[in-house]
Amino acid sequence: MTPRSREVLHDIVEAYIATGEPVASRSIAHRRRDPLSSASIRNIMADLDEEGYLCQPHTSAGRVPTEKAFRSYVQSLTLRRIASDEIARLKAEFGRLDTVEARVEHTSRTLTEMTRSMGIAAAIRQASPALDQIELVPLPDHRVLMVVVTRDHEVSNRVVALDEPVSTEELGSIRNYINRNFSGWTLEAVRRELAERLEHASAAYDTILRKLTVLYTKGLLDIAADTEIHMEGVSNLVGLDLHLTKEKMRELFRALEEKKRVLKLLDRFLEQPAGEVAVHVGLAEAHPSMGELSLIGLPVQLPNGLSAVVAVLGPIRMNYGRAMSAVQHVGWAFQKA
Repeated sequence: MTPRSREVLHDIVEAYIATGEPVASRSIAHRRRDPLSSASIRNIMADLDEEGYLCQPHTSAGRVPTEKAFRSYVQSLTLRRIASDEIARLKAEFGRLDTVEARVEHTSRTLTEMTRSMGIAAAIRQASPALDQIELVPLPDHRVLMVVVTRDHEVSNRVVALDEPVSTEELGSIRNYINRNFSGWTLEAVRRELAERLEHASAAYDTILRKLTVLYTKGLLDIAADTEIHMEGVSNLVGLDLHLTKEKMRELFRALEEKKRVLKLLDRFLEQPAGEVAVHVGLAEAHPSMGELSLIGLPVQLPNGLSAVVAVLGPIRMNYGRAMSAVQHVGWAFQKA
């Protein structure tokens, strides 16, 4: 594409974002400052049509940009800095929030307010965080409280019932054995090493290791990867002209209610470097009703080891410059809080 063709294409995209109507060559000629005639613009538009950047809904109508055109347009944008007082406000708001859950909720709400689209935020725990320490507490009726603390400051506990009693001294020996040998290891590595050691345990450690085996089979060190996710502003999609029937709109809302489906959408951002804003135009592969939606996301690495994604879901005709800037700055505040 020549620089002039690219300029005309991006003018068409901006005109379509503003009006939602097919764009005619005459309107582009009026937008431009150079003396490019309507006939010249028509020729350029015909070439862009052949290259898959534009389509023509009707013979007599103007052109509509395709997903390919929107991707070209997004790549040409530079992220705009928001005012310093706005950055200070965001930082102060996030600084008052003590938990990851509160920050996730505030992130999605803030993105919704700034973009008038749908704000999404998710904090995704590592599948196998590093072990900090365990604690084992004896309870009545042959029960034991197993507490696991990981290096990302998460605490998990469960109560298990045993067939035979375990003394406080035995639990202390098991706790010390785990903490002394495996603190700092990932839980997956601990489980793998323990399974091998228990299989080849010597008779000298039979009593302690036998009872450790019981606790291990009862789920000691089993922590499911958890995700805190919050979405705000789904109602903003109602007023959009997404060319969906009522049934298709209901399908869209049902799809957005499925946590696994939304997480699958966000997964694509985790594959890119943290702190890099990315845009996915057209989401039909995720669900047929999402063909006219775009997702702007930013992966964030939190200090406690959690991975997070902040994102905006909106129409393919959204104001990309504003949405990308909002995602970047809110993501920064989320990370620094």
